Formats: sequence, C-alpha cells, structure tokens
Amino acid sequence: MTERRMSRRVMVGPVAIGGGAPVVVQSMTNTDTADAAATAQQVAELWRAGSELVRITVNTPEAAAQVAPIRARLDAMGCDVPLVGDFHFNGHKLLAQFPDCARALAKYRINPGNVGRGAKRDEQFAAMIEAALRHGKSVRIGVNWGSLDQELLARLMDDNARSSTPLDSGAVMHEAVIRSALESARFAEELGLAPERIVLSCKMSQVQDLIAVYRDLARRCAYALHLGLTEAGMGSKGIVASSAAMAVLLQEGIGDTIRVSLTPEPGGERTREVTVAQELLQTMGIRSFAPMVAACPGCGRTTSTYFQELAARIQSYLRAQMPQWRERYPGVEEMRVAVMGCVVNGPGESKHADIGISLPGTNEVPVAPVYVDGAKTVTLKGGRIAEEFQAIVEDYVRRNFAPGAKRARARTMPIKAA
Repeated sequence: MTERRMSRRVMVGPVAIGGGAPVVVQSMTNTDTADAAATAQQVAELWRAGSELVRITVNTPEAAAQVAPIRARLDAMGCDVPLVGDFHFNGHKLLAQFPDCARALAKYRINPGNVGRGAKRDEQFAAMIEAALRHGKSVRIGVNWGSLDQELLARLMDDNARSSTPLDSGAVMHEAVIRSALESARFAEELGLAPERIVLSCKMSQVQDLIAVYRDLARRCAYALHLGLTEAGMGSKGIVASSAAMAVLLQEGIGDTIRVSLTPEPGGERTREVTVAQELLQTMGIRSFAPMVAACPGCGRTTSTYFQELAARIQSYLRAQMPQWRERYPGVEEMRVAVMGCVVNGPGESKHADIGISLPGTNEVPVAPVYVDGAKTVTLKGGRIAEEFQAIVEDYVRRNFAPGAKRARARTMPIKAA
C-alpha cells in the first residue's frame, strides 16, 4: 500500500481528520431534523454502529431550531459523536438566525454550487464562513457534480472552446469540480478561515470520474479530503461501486475520511453504510473495527447450511459485543475467527485464524474440531455446537485481550495501523 498522503489535520470536535490520523468513518441521517427525537435516535444508532461523525440536514428554520435540542439529547445518552450540519441554499440565513444551531454543530458542510447565484454567491458564502469563524467551527467545502456552479462550468467550457487544444467535455467537468473546491477554499482562507479548518470533497457518481478527480485534487492541494461516491445506489450495486472507487484511492494514500452513500433497501438499516465503510477499511488493512469472520462460500461438499448459519450468528454476535469489548478488551478488533464448512480447507483456515471451527461437510464424520492459536483444542458434536463455540470465543477474548493479558502468539497477517 502506498504511504498515506500527508494532509493538514482538521479537528472536528475531538475527532481528527487528516494529518496522519486514522481514516474517519462518517454517515448521515435520513430523518427529518425537525423531529428531534427521531433524529437523535438515528444519530445514536449510527454512532453505536461506529460512525465517528454524523451529518444531519439543516434545511428549514424548524430543523435549525432543533439542532441544539438534538445535541442535548445525545449528550444525555452519553453519545458524544460530533454533528455536521448539511447546508444548501439558505445556510447563511439559518446560521445567523439560530446561533444555538451554529454553536451545537461541530462542522458546517457548504456546497459552493448551492450557496447562491450571481452577485449574492460570494456574500452568502462569506456569511457562512464568518459564522464558522465566530463559533470556532470547521467547514467541509463539498462540491457535487450534480449541483455544480453552472457559471463556473460555462466559463470553463467557453475557455476550452477557444483553446487550440480543447479537452473533451468530461475533462472540463472534472476541472470545474476541482476548481470550484479549490477557489472556494482559497476564498475561505482570504476571509480568515485557517486551512487547518477546511476539508474538501468532490463527489462524483461514476467510479472512474471519482478516481480521476481525487487523484488530481490530491496533487493540487494539502487540504484534508473526504471521499465518497455520491448516489452510489442500493444494495450490492452501491457497495461494489463505492468500494471499487474508494479502494483505489485509499490504496494510493488518498482520503482522510469516508462515507459509503447507500440507498437503504425498504425496511433496511441506515447503519448498513457504516458497516460497509468499516469493512472496506479493515479488509484493506487500513484500520480494525471488529473481529473478522472468515467463512467458505460453500460447495457440493457442504449441502448443509449449518456453517452459514453459524458464521452469520458469530459475526452478528461479535459486532454486537464491540461497544462493550472496545473499552474492556483493547485490540480485540484485530481478532480473526474462521467458521469453515468441510475438511478440505476447514482445518487449515482454522489454524491460520486466532480461533476457528471446521464443521463437517456432507458424508463427513459429524464432529467439529476447534483450533485456538493454531492448535486443535477440542472437538464439538451434538446439538449445541453453536453455543459451545460461542462460549469458547468469549473465553478466548477474556484470556487474551483483558488489560495485562499476553497474546499466545503473534498474528500471522498483521493489520497495519492507519
């Protein structure tokens, strides 16, 4: 993996972005912010899932009036996650009219394409930056190709048309997105906002566009960068598209904070996007968030679904324990567990994991050997294999990750620190 691009460090409340800090996971609510109870509840759910920043929509006076009460509700829950206010069109008015909102937020997100038109653009952008200065807040200047400054784009298109070596329209669009972010950041600095309080993002909806824009943006500035594929989509399409784009950039050392912008499926959990972001970083070896479960995909040797059910159960159990384990058992997030379905790869994968179980495949002896730190320790059988294996996992965590405990062996595939 390429060494991380060294950007300026930005503090958003207690959370550090850039400057060598670990890549930060963030998410956004989809509740009506005017409903303080529902919004605070969803923020807390995202925080418990692992979101380190949570953005909320601030689009109306009713929403702005509830930001401070939402912050108070979260504080009462013991949820200290920083809140980011998402402003479009009328942010300059809301920040001025609701100073409690301006104070309660840890960061303001400003979209240069939606600040204003014509002569009012600079004035309204300046009003938001002045609010950030007045309240000591950081700002994300978030350009989105779907709401790009049309005057800037038209100017660049005209300049390109007059060029002796014109670029294609896609390249001009990329330049317009980058120029919007950089010019807005320079304007913010002219108004007095320190570069250590500025985060940039240039959201695109296509994988190759996002990669091209961020590579260029990273070469042209030292601001902290937020990564995300906008309008990524639903389900596997959204997960694959976001991962394909951000993995390339993260591998090249680009990106200080990320969001996986998934459209929730009907009845689906908003927290899914947090889990995907964490798993992306963890599978790449950038950060560790929760013990990872290795499980085989299944084949003709594994006609029983028992190993699938056990793998799902153990993975859900491990994630559910992390809010408590993170405090009680430092380092447990790097533990590796294997739940395998037959004798072909089962014993070998289980030996490579910290703790693993090899379940019997079709026509195999109905027993399940368990391996701890590479050595076979017990063979489970009967109807309580799941419960007994979970108890073994719990005991392993207590013995190996309690403060002062010594690990039985070094990891064979260490996860690198961010």
